[in-house]
Amino acid sequence: MGRFFYSIFRDLSSSFIMAKPLIFCLFLLFLMQNAAIAQQKSIDVDSLMQLAIDRADQNNPQDVLDHFSYTTYEKTIITDSLERENNAHSFFTEKVSKNNFNTYHGFKEEVLGFNMAGFKEPRYEVLGITLQSRSFYDEDFVIFNYRYAGPLSSRGLNNYNYEFVGDTTILDRKGYAVAFYPERPKTIPGLEGILYLDVESLAIQKVHIGINDELVARIEQEYEYLPEVEVYMPRASKLYIEKGESSKRLSLFRGKVSVGTIQNNPVKEAIEGRYLLLTSYNTNFNLSKGEKLEHPKLAIEVMEGADEKSEDFWTRYRNQALTERDLNSFDYLDTIVETENIERRLAVINNFGIGYYTVDFFDFDLTYPLKYNNYEGLRLGIGGVTNADFSKNFRVEGYTAYGFRDKVLKYGIGGGVLLNESHGAWLSLSYNDDLQETGSFNYLTDRRVYSLFEPRLVNITQFFDYQTFRLNQEYQITPKILSEFQFAKTNVLQTEAYRFVLGDESYSEYDITEATFGVRWSPSSKFMRSEKGTVEIYDGYPKVTAQISKGISGLFNGDFDFTRVGAKFYYQVERLNKSTTEFLIEGKMAFGDVPLTHLFHAYPNAPTKQTIMQRFSVAGVNSFETMYFGEFFSDRLATLQIKHHLRPFNLGEKFKPELVFISRYAIGDISDIARHQDVTFGKLNKGFMESGFEINKILFGFGTSLTYRYGAYHLPSFADNIAFKFTFNLQL
Repeated sequence: MGRFFYSIFRDLSSSFIMAKPLIFCLFLLFLMQNAAIAQQKSIDVDSLMQLAIDRADQNNPQDVLDHFSYTTYEKTIITDSLERENNAHSFFTEKVSKNNFNTYHGFKEEVLGFNMAGFKEPRYEVLGITLQSRSFYDEDFVIFNYRYAGPLSSRGLNNYNYEFVGDTTILDRKGYAVAFYPERPKTIPGLEGILYLDVESLAIQKVHIGINDELVARIEQEYEYLPEVEVYMPRASKLYIEKGESSKRLSLFRGKVSVGTIQNNPVKEAIEGRYLLLTSYNTNFNLSKGEKLEHPKLAIEVMEGADEKSEDFWTRYRNQALTERDLNSFDYLDTIVETENIERRLAVINNFGIGYYTVDFFDFDLTYPLKYNNYEGLRLGIGGVTNADFSKNFRVEGYTAYGFRDKVLKYGIGGGVLLNESHGAWLSLSYNDDLQETGSFNYLTDRRVYSLFEPRLVNITQFFDYQTFRLNQEYQITPKILSEFQFAKTNVLQTEAYRFVLGDESYSEYDITEATFGVRWSPSSKFMRSEKGTVEIYDGYPKVTAQISKGISGLFNGDFDFTRVGAKFYYQVERLNKSTTEFLIEGKMAFGDVPLTHLFHAYPNAPTKQTIMQRFSVAGVNSFETMYFGEFFSDRLATLQIKHHLRPFNLGEKFKPELVFISRYAIGDISDIARHQDVTFGKLNKGFMESGFEINKILFGFGTSLTYRYGAYHLPSFADNIAFKFTFNLQL
């Protein structure tokens, strides 16, 4: 009986990609309900699957083989109709790549050919999207950037129910067909389908998957058996995705895959659709070590000339000729992309996501136009930097801003020259006359962490004025290690009463000559390199940032000798139940003659006002909400912040608030506090603690937070220990 059900499934599977989702799901349900009838022998399916999971490291090619490679031809289309009479697709692309694997570096994909209909300039961001994972042995299987528990992962039995379907024969080797479905689909999303396992090794022979979640998806994956190493390698894969009941559509742009129409998307529906179909075929399996791999730390490298391949190249790699609809798509999309000005619109979207709005050869910086703080009041500004349309080897940047409360014009101007394109090596010179927060410690490599809205800036009251000449050298040591060196000469002026006393000398205005070196390491992130440069395509954790700066007296009239060191560690745990936990650990130390402007604060964010409601303002991202501005400064400081995001509450398609629990801790100290005159602040040597919660995204990205201060620095008045604020989360 098992062979009977298998034969039915085999006959239908060849066309299941085009089948309606409901029919497919009913068929899977029918198989599982009749699994007991199909069993010709008594099999404990849980024990069978536990054994298959235990043997995964003996069957997974990435565990068994030290190195291997294969060539992949892949075709992806997006369309609004699966009917043959439709003239063309709304998106068409194909690529040929060589996939290289070794145990030390993992996978590297070399894109040999890339063909995208309609675009004069290739859109490399499409290559960085994970439409589906390479292996069903992975802990998480990714489809269209959605994560699901792997059915043969170490947590498989905790997340899936299994049912024995029957015996099979695939590639002349006997096997078992085992149906599986998620144990708690509303809590932890999972895959649903049938695994075909080799009787002897329990390795995967074939997979059929169906999903009816936020995605409606079908996957059919076939394998090739390599007898010399007794391993099954993936040979062919078909992926079908439908948008389902959602009002959203399928798009491969905006930097990541989104299932649907994004509000105010200027690309509209020109290159979006209802269905996505991906077919891929692997050939030329090679188990020998081969040549030494160049740039092995890249996940994807687009080889030179990949977008200029001849028709002979494509004919050699295609497993079948393009259909008439495929061919019609080229002329159709050429017209659509040109008439709708799609390339220009995509460039605007991509730059907006990193904080710029492009107009011809100039990228306007979106962090400048509108700000507010308690010292400047309303601050209006404009600024930006030239782009590659101006020059690929030179850039000019500048800005100007005006504060309506302090009535002072601020400005900056600079330029840079590209020394090495592959390493992003820019040498820049700039001059700035502006304000900086007292006690801030800015990491050079975090400079372009973009936020359209900076919550904590609204409440800041303590600034110093500076005029600085800077020489900067940016250099990407490896794709995962970004570095920057800066040499700066700064004249510091006070905006409030302060004197720094050293012996018989007293300074309120002083010069700082400082050399700074910073690095940022992202060991788990993945990167892609093309002629457009190196970009991050997978945001992995942890992220480690470190920086050291040296103040030099006597050089260019520098007044003080000191050293400042800082480092931070950020880690995020994302769970399949859509809850997330974040950890941020940071430590900073300063030695020598360090004035208040160059000491450290713990990112306080409580205005110094009487009542809770008078202190009602916007909560920061990583700030201490109950710590008052100017309350503490340190030359040694350590902080720990923990945030736990619960699974969003599903109260409707547009109403999904998030509850976040937060705890923050800080401890620090300061030497020679008497050297800092005309200002009063305390030490943090007893340890500062606060905890609370946020309810985010209640309406239009706005939410609320409540935080309580306790421990050694608990204040006598209960109300003074409470911070009640609103939150704002904007996702681009």
